[in-house]
Parts: sequence; structure tokens; C-alpha cells
Amino acid sequence: MYGWIWRHLPGNAWVRAVISLILALAVVYALFEYVFPWAEPLLPFNDVTVDDAQGARG
Repeated sequence: MYGWIWRHLPGNAWVRAVISLILALAVVYALFEYVFPWAEPLLPFNDVTVDDAQGARG
């Protein structure tokens, strides 16, 4: 997959490297701005139950 992307980018190796870096940063940005906030409520990380071992103090 990466080879296919590399072959289809324009320019020499330096231009391709810069374009690849920009594409990678765009993917990371899209994940943090759109995908992770959408998926966060679906994940069980906040379903934590902790019992008070010494009982409720009132």
C-alpha cells in the first residue's frame, strides 16, 4: 500500500517525503478531530465500578 502511494505522488524524493508527511499529519488530525470523539462513547473505558471496601461514610 505504501509503495503504491509513493509511486503515485508527484515530484522527486524530497517532494514525495514532504507530501507524505503532510498526508500523515492530515490522517492524524482527522482521527483526533472526528473519529476518536465519535467512537469514545462506544468504548467501555468509562464503565468503571469501584466498591467502597469500608462502607459508605455519611
